[in-house]
Amino acid sequence: MDAGTALEGLGAAEAARRLAAYGPNELPSQRRAPRWLRLLKALADPMAILLVVASATYVVLGDRFDAAVTGIALVPILLVSLVLEGRAERALDRLKQLTAPTAVALRDGRETTISSTAIVLDDLLVVQEGDVIPADGVLLRGSQLMLDESLLTGESQPVPKDAVDDGAERDLWAGTTLLSGRGVMVVTATGARTRHGAIGTLLSTIEAPATPLQRMVRRFVGQLGIGAAVCCVAVVIADLLHGSAWPAAIIAGVSLAMAAIPEEFPMVYTLYLALGAWRLARDEALIRKLPSAETLGATTVICTDKTGTLTLGRLDVDTVYPADGSDVLGAALCASEESPFDPLEQAIERAVRAAGRKRSASPLVRRYAFDPADKYVSYVRQTADGLRIFAKGSVEGILAHTAPPAERRREIEEVNRQLAARRMRVIAVAEGGIAESTGRADDERALAFVGLVAFTDPIRPDVLVSLEECRRAGVRVIMLTGDHPETAAAIGAALNFAVDHGGTIASGEQIDALDDVGLAELAAHTTIFARTRPEQKYRLVKALQSRGEVVAMTGDGTNDAPALREADIGIAMGKRGTEVAREAADLVLLDDDFTTIERAVRDGRRIFDNLKHAFSYLLAFHIPLLISALVLPIAGAPLLLLPIHLVWLELIVHPTSSLVFEADPPDADLMRRPPRRSGAGFLRAGEFARPLVVGTTLALAVLALYVWELAHAMPVTEARALALSAMVIGQLLLVLVERDPLRPLWQVPLRNNLTLIVVMLMAAASLLMLVYVPVAAAAAEFGPLTLREWGLGVAVAVSATLWYEPVKAWRQAHI
Repeated sequence: MDAGTALEGLGAAEAARRLAAYGPNELPSQRRAPRWLRLLKALADPMAILLVVASATYVVLGDRFDAAVTGIALVPILLVSLVLEGRAERALDRLKQLTAPTAVALRDGRETTISSTAIVLDDLLVVQEGDVIPADGVLLRGSQLMLDESLLTGESQPVPKDAVDDGAERDLWAGTTLLSGRGVMVVTATGARTRHGAIGTLLSTIEAPATPLQRMVRRFVGQLGIGAAVCCVAVVIADLLHGSAWPAAIIAGVSLAMAAIPEEFPMVYTLYLALGAWRLARDEALIRKLPSAETLGATTVICTDKTGTLTLGRLDVDTVYPADGSDVLGAALCASEESPFDPLEQAIERAVRAAGRKRSASPLVRRYAFDPADKYVSYVRQTADGLRIFAKGSVEGILAHTAPPAERRREIEEVNRQLAARRMRVIAVAEGGIAESTGRADDERALAFVGLVAFTDPIRPDVLVSLEECRRAGVRVIMLTGDHPETAAAIGAALNFAVDHGGTIASGEQIDALDDVGLAELAAHTTIFARTRPEQKYRLVKALQSRGEVVAMTGDGTNDAPALREADIGIAMGKRGTEVAREAADLVLLDDDFTTIERAVRDGRRIFDNLKHAFSYLLAFHIPLLISALVLPIAGAPLLLLPIHLVWLELIVHPTSSLVFEADPPDADLMRRPPRRSGAGFLRAGEFARPLVVGTTLALAVLALYVWELAHAMPVTEARALALSAMVIGQLLLVLVERDPLRPLWQVPLRNNLTLIVVMLMAAASLLMLVYVPVAAAAAEFGPLTLREWGLGVAVAVSATLWYEPVKAWRQAHI
């Protein structure tokens, strides 16, 4: 196709027809289980199995009423589990929609951003540096593109592609990465029909390994399950030794198992992370890997790029040196791409246009890649004055290649220092005439210094407040920049970094010169790294992690991907980041703003806090159930908890643990605490002991009330109603106790959590219904309670659960 021919692309109607005919451009994935299979999975839940066993046992006993009630109780248990699971899945679906990759397609002659899944056969796609090729195709326009095809071939060397050279390779493959260049491709295969499709099919069968916290939760539940099984056997044996029949002993054992197995823990963990991730997305922080939502709260170091994250990322040409009519901007423009992607080159182009000039028609003859050592690029162009080479890059690099006289060099360096002290980013420009292009080394010998171009990039409005918040929260912030150390120092001082050229500012050259141990020592006290390259970020992450730090690293380029993968939290830029960087990251900033990182750390801490409160409550909730179901059968007393009661309590605990704590607002001192220790569990020893003690106190008080009333000739149904009413009231008070482990409940307002008020009212209403509605009372084997008995139950519940609140108040006042 002729390079001058206009490209129209497919029409919208034709693209829609092909999408319907051939299906979306997506690889095979782990498909969600159908509803009937999810229902079977819910039936395999330990609570559901125990209910089936209890119902069958009641049938054997000839108690059809209790058998029917226990069987019917399966319905609300399954509904609650399915509804809460559905809520988590809907939150994950919304996140998946936000993380869907996009592509630029030519539709009806216009460049249009579409979802990658909407790409169809014969689509024309615009691809540029950093993109992951979304489908198989052939390059139509573009030269000197470099592709990373290691995903398909295993070869790490970049592969050149060219649409101009007749003998060059033009095939582009889905899943490969465009390392440099820009072009237009026509799609030849999509989805599973691409070469990448076979790999995608394999990947869809692989499940991600469990995170340490997920393994901890599973291990905790498994250990409790084993303990419950041992206790169940002991209860059955004890009941049989007391002369009970087999079916009655089994009912006692089933009741204990239902009381002891904390199957809510994994569900609460997943639900809180999903809802927390959705809340982060609303704050412009997109979680790509769900467990990262809580890892954010443990972050101790944030390594952040300066440009576009701490600053607005809107470069503008501020100063040109010398200002004597030399065509510095023209030379800088000739050392740039025709359709620039880089913000610095875009700023040069805007400055040239603002001066009322147009880009000169100087065809590109040869492009020399970015030199990572001297940090510059050069271009050979055919101009009206003949063949010329243009270069731009770091002041040190250009001076090294142009070698101006000593006095002139000192003048240039002094101007550079002054501009850098004004927080400007400075580049040098050079050019020279050549007879013919024979190679980089020979061509660049003709370069002569032309001038300097200084750019401004304003600091983001709220970033100073966010940096201070991080420092107060014990989170160290390290600034990374490609700028000259003088520029980095000026910007660091403006951002309130402790700037000290003797220790807190280091350069990329120092990183290269040090071994891993030396770099770890340097990273321990350095707050600004200047003249850094993307590949040096990886070593910096490893150095900080070797000191036990939990590292968050930002990045936007393809070369940042290794560091983003290695970091505990890889943070990619959503606006200017490449697709490769976003794929490697755990978190994508939709607004590229550092303040969003600070909010994400805050939300990560909130997620962990709410999980901790929920787990404390669940622990305190199960203790009274376990002790009651264990002690009474062994003592030979009538059972307090029947399976129907445990179903009722299950219907209370699920929405309480799943909704109430997640809806709690963050604590006021959330960003005043140091980060939690890496690898620490949800509950420390003291935090584990508190719910254990309060739950045990409630259990002993309820058992004492139950046994006392039985000993004083109260009917079993009334004694059971009284004791269980005291237990449920105590469980509701436990919610208030566990909302804040440090402040007494009268300092934690109810009005900021409407979910709590609704759930508590519904639980109280269900208690009154079981006591006073005849059918419900018969099913629960409850008797009516007098006003005096209600007062006694409330008094027992209050004294058994709220006794720790004055302790909190005393500790708050004296510690």
